[in-house]
Amino acid sequence: MKSAAIALALGASTLLASAQSTVTVHIGQVGPLSGGLAHYGKDARNAAVMAIDDLNAKALKIDGKVVKFVLDAEDDAADPRQGTAAAQKLCDSKVAAVVGHINSGTAIPAARIYDDCGIPFISSGATNPKLTQLGYKTTFRILANDDALAAAVADQAKKLGIERVAVVDDRTAYGQGIASVFSARAKANGMKIAVEEYTSDKATDFMAILTRIKSQNVQAIFFGGADGQGGPMLRQMHQLGLTNVRLLGGDGICTTKLGELSGNVPSLGNVLCAEGGASLAKMPGGAAWKRRYDERFQGDYVLFSPYTYDAVMVIADAMVRAGSANPEKYLPQLTKSLYSGVTTRVAFDARGDLSNPTVTLYTFKAGVKTPLD
Repeated sequence: MKSAAIALALGASTLLASAQSTVTVHIGQVGPLSGGLAHYGKDARNAAVMAIDDLNAKALKIDGKVVKFVLDAEDDAADPRQGTAAAQKLCDSKVAAVVGHINSGTAIPAARIYDDCGIPFISSGATNPKLTQLGYKTTFRILANDDALAAAVADQAKKLGIERVAVVDDRTAYGQGIASVFSARAKANGMKIAVEEYTSDKATDFMAILTRIKSQNVQAIFFGGADGQGGPMLRQMHQLGLTNVRLLGGDGICTTKLGELSGNVPSLGNVLCAEGGASLAKMPGGAAWKRRYDERFQGDYVLFSPYTYDAVMVIADAMVRAGSANPEKYLPQLTKSLYSGVTTRVAFDARGDLSNPTVTLYTFKAGVKTPLD
């Protein structure tokens, strides 16, 4: 009996030592899993799951303890009200960091909540410049913003000889923001904004807008919005005979789903759009990472997943370097990041934007999203 008691005590002490040598770290992730932008959210969520699994497979240590990372995922439905509710929920549950809010309309109000809670937040998709202009020390962005995207599209449009253009936005923070930047750059490039229209991020019928635009004899339409509207708009442009009019846009329409959403109309080849970051083929680890992603999530890739993956990894790297998952302790290390990720070598400027963001222009060839260079 005595030896059995000793063995039991030794077993208990071993279990206690094991428990004391591990630590659980919760990382929040938010994106639209419902509504018209759910395909963006699913893509980003997949990448976050993939990153967490990869981290746990490495058995990383923080302050001598093996870390078990856990993903706390929330749906913001691309709605500002639901987004702030999700942000507050993650704050209340005291997650160590948050990745996501790929829509500017949810990211901007959520950023204040995370800053109030002292939780570092990296957006993997919100491109409105205002996000990092608010001055929150806890806010970061891991891809180029709309200033760079819209300017790149406007400059390329000038090279293509476009002189008259219509501008349409979906009234979201993202859509209005990128449309405004494009208009300013287009005017500076000598182009005429012949007409300005607006719609909503829930609309699917653009015939009235496009009919008014058709009378203006424009050579291109810049659309500030997402592919859920850009696809039907392109299809209806084709139906109205606007087959020689280019559809321009930022990363919102620059997705692998645009062809499907437009019905793969021949006019798909007239699309010119910009994405913040290098093409997958030119990302440091893009091709290999995409193969792994497709093996696990076949057919789900849209756009923001590699940035979401890197955001999770950058946070974990900062924690390891700081020797702590406490936001107060690892935040200074996050600001000093020099992380060689899938998408780029991640380093942040004083505002929390990438120090050296890149932009890639795309079109569609035979229905496939294809970089221009």
